[in-house]
Formats: sequence, structure tokens, C-alpha cells
Amino acid sequence: MDNLMNLLAGFGDVLTPVNLLLALLGVTVGTAVGVLPGIGPAMTVALLLPITYGLEPVQAFIMFAGIFYGGMYGGSTTSILLNTPGESSSVVTAIEGNKMARAGRAAQALATAAIGSFVAGTIGTMLLVLVAPQVVKFAISLGAPDYLAIMLLAFAGATSVLGSSRIRGFAALLLGLVIGLVGIDKVTGQQRLTLGIPQLADGIDVVVVAVGIFAVGEALWVAAHLRRNPGTVIPVGRPWMGRSDWRRSWKPWLRGTAYGFPIGALPAGGAEIPTFLSYATEKKLSKHPEEFGNGAIEGVAGPEAANNASAAGTLVPMLALGLPTNATAAVMLAAFTSYGIQPGPLLFQREPKLVWALIASLFIGNLFLLLLNLPLAPAWAKLLQIPRPYLYAGIIFFASMGAYAVNAQPLDLLLLLLLGLLGFGMRRFGLPVLPLIIGVILGPIAERQARMALQLSNGDASGLVGGPVAYVIYAVILLMIGWPLIAKLRRQIMTKDVVISA
Repeated sequence: MDNLMNLLAGFGDVLTPVNLLLALLGVTVGTAVGVLPGIGPAMTVALLLPITYGLEPVQAFIMFAGIFYGGMYGGSTTSILLNTPGESSSVVTAIEGNKMARAGRAAQALATAAIGSFVAGTIGTMLLVLVAPQVVKFAISLGAPDYLAIMLLAFAGATSVLGSSRIRGFAALLLGLVIGLVGIDKVTGQQRLTLGIPQLADGIDVVVVAVGIFAVGEALWVAAHLRRNPGTVIPVGRPWMGRSDWRRSWKPWLRGTAYGFPIGALPAGGAEIPTFLSYATEKKLSKHPEEFGNGAIEGVAGPEAANNASAAGTLVPMLALGLPTNATAAVMLAAFTSYGIQPGPLLFQREPKLVWALIASLFIGNLFLLLLNLPLAPAWAKLLQIPRPYLYAGIIFFASMGAYAVNAQPLDLLLLLLLGLLGFGMRRFGLPVLPLIIGVILGPIAERQARMALQLSNGDASGLVGGPVAYVIYAVILLMIGWPLIAKLRRQIMTKDVVISA
């Protein structure tokens, strides 16, 4: 009951003319940028993060919530119309959605994606209201060794489940940890990796890192691989669904939500797993399996719902524990830290107005997005006709303006370029981006928790391992790291048994 009362108070903060206008502006700009090819939600949020500066924290996060959900919605439009997913979680939507569009059913594909996203986003946000405070109650009881274990679990998860190999994931994480070390040591007061540059004494701002790695790096990568001519955009028509489409979509929406939220809330969850599970489930349960691969509406409805429910799920560990579980959540965490706010167990106590206004604005933004996406889908499609050179030159220009606005110092522009080239190189050699961002954000926090644990134990290394929670987490980490070896040995034993029996 307290959670619902807090949520009503959050709606009271959001439902003012100025805040509603900011929410509408956020979803509009977020969708418009998210629709552009090659730009996923993480890049959208990173690119538009600087425009929230100058606002009060509550107003900034109301607008930011709109940008967050707007970027999620925009990715489905470009996946369906251009077969160009902005991120890996949109790949499944593109499989059936683009086939539907080529068969003259682009309107129905966009409609089931928009309505499914609304349903999943609404249910997921309500589950966030119910689950996050309970996670906070548990997190308050944890000590420094437990938090260190949780941070290490995030590191292990990010390096184990992302990228083409664990070595690449670990290399990306090390790059992030090194960037996070730049600045003054909070304990000894010594400068680390500053190269004698005074402006680096406070470290490299997380926003500059996020915008450089995501926006500039992605823009350079996509601009280097796409043709100069705009892709062929399929006519949209009026986005609406017939009775048969509704009948075939509503169950996939609910099943996709059931997959997306819990998996998205896991420390190493993400949206890729639930979208693929949703697609496989719908293909197995469908009464029209022959349509899969040729434009089955269930193959759009389920994965798109799973994608958006997962987005709501990622906010649970981010708000309650301060852990980003995907790239978009990592950029959102950067937004909190840019205001001097540290997400975690005490966030609900220290900033209740901000938290509940943010959650309430997710409901409002979700509704605005449904009202915008259905009638304005043809207008969004026209954005796809912008010539690629102008598009990516504009992205780099606005990214530079936003990075300069953080500290108003020219050095940030040089750092932005270097980080953009680093992001480009990481994509070139298959290094995942998320472990780097997690390393930058969580590295200093993990270091602080480790030092606190050692101080409490008078320097005894056993103090790094706390109570039962830490033991369980370390067991999960060992299982996560050792599972490929266990699976390989199991396959060898089974192969040997088959040979002997033959």
C-alpha cells in the first residue's frame, strides 16, 4: 500500500503542465532519434543525455524517462521498415517484421509492436513498483563484502554473456576499469593516470565516456559501413490491426512480458535472451507455423513485448542496487551520477520524490508513445530518408556539443574523439561495449567497497568474503566462469560413452 501511495505522489509531481510537456518532448525526440538507422536505445539515450542539463533533477528525469522509452519504440520502426536493428535485442523483431512489411503488412507490424510495447511496458513498470522496494529492503541489510561480491558478479556477467568470446569481454572490462582509475585516489590523494593534466584530476566524466563510446563510436562504425544512398523505405499505411491480428497478438504480448521482466532484472539478463525465447515459444505454440520466416505477426508481437518488459526489468537492479544490466541502463546510471545521485539501496530513502516521479513518468511516457506511434508512424518513416552523410555528421556534431556542455572545457572534445575512435576500434575487433561502460561506472565503486571491507577486517583478506550472501554470489560466479569447461567435459564424456557403446 505504501508503494501505491508513493506512486500516486509521483503522479502528482508529474501531472503538471510543464512536466507533461517535458515528458511529451522526451518521448518525441527519443522516438525521432531512435527511428534513425543504426541507432539503438543506448545510443539514443547517450546522445540526448546532455539536453537534460540545466533542468531540475525531477524534471530532467521525467524527460529522460521519455527518451528512454522513446528510443525503445523507435528501434522497432527501423527494424520493421528497413531491416536495420539498432541493437541485438531488435534482431528478432526484424526477422518477421520486415517480412510482414514486404508483404504489404507494415501497418499491422508497426501496430502490434507499438501496442505490445505499451502493454509490456505498463505491466513491467507496475512490477517495478512492487518489486524494487522489496529488493531495497534486502539490499539495506548487506555489508561492504556483499556489495563487492555483487559488483564482481556484474563484472563476470558482463564479460561472460556478451561479445563473441569471454576474452574479448574481459578485455573490454579492463579498458573500462583503467578509464575509471583516472583521477585522484580518494584514500591517498595521489593522482592516477592523469599524465600531469590538471583537468583529469577529477577523472573522465561518465557522460563523455558514454557519448564517445556509444554515439560517436557507433556513428563512425555505421557511417563507415552503410552506403551513402538512403535505404528503400516501405510504405506504411494506416497502422492498425484487424480482428484476426488482435486475436493472434494478445497472448504473445503477455507471454513476452512474462519472459522479459524477470530475465531483464537479472544481473546478467539483458533483452536478447527473452526475445529469442519468446520467438521460439511463439513458433512452437502458433497455429500458423508455416508463416514463421515469411511474416508471422506472433513473431513481432512476442519479442517486442519481451524487449520492452526487459527494459522495465533492468530498472530494478539499477535503482535498487546501482547495477546496470545492459547498455541503456549503464547510460541511465551515468545520468544519475552526473547529478551527484548514487543509485542503490538508499536511493529510495534519500531521493523518494525523484524515484517515484521517474517511475510515474514511465507510465505517462508509455501512454504518450502509444498515442504518437500509431498515427505518426508514416512521419517517422520519412526520417529514414535523410542522406547518410548528413545524418551521421549531425550525430557527431550534437554529441560534441553535448560533451562540451558537461564541463565547458576543450579537453573533453579531444577525449570524446579518442573515446569515439576507441568505440570504433572495439566494434571493429568484436569487443562488446557494455563491459567497458560497466567497468567505468562500477570500477571505482567496487574499489571503495573492497577498501571498506579491508578496513573493517584490519587488512585481513578474509574480510573480502562476508556472510552467506557473498558465499552464494561467489559460487554463482565460479559456476558462470566454469560452466563452458564443465559443458565441454560433459560433451567429451558423452562422446566417449557413445564410441564405447558402438
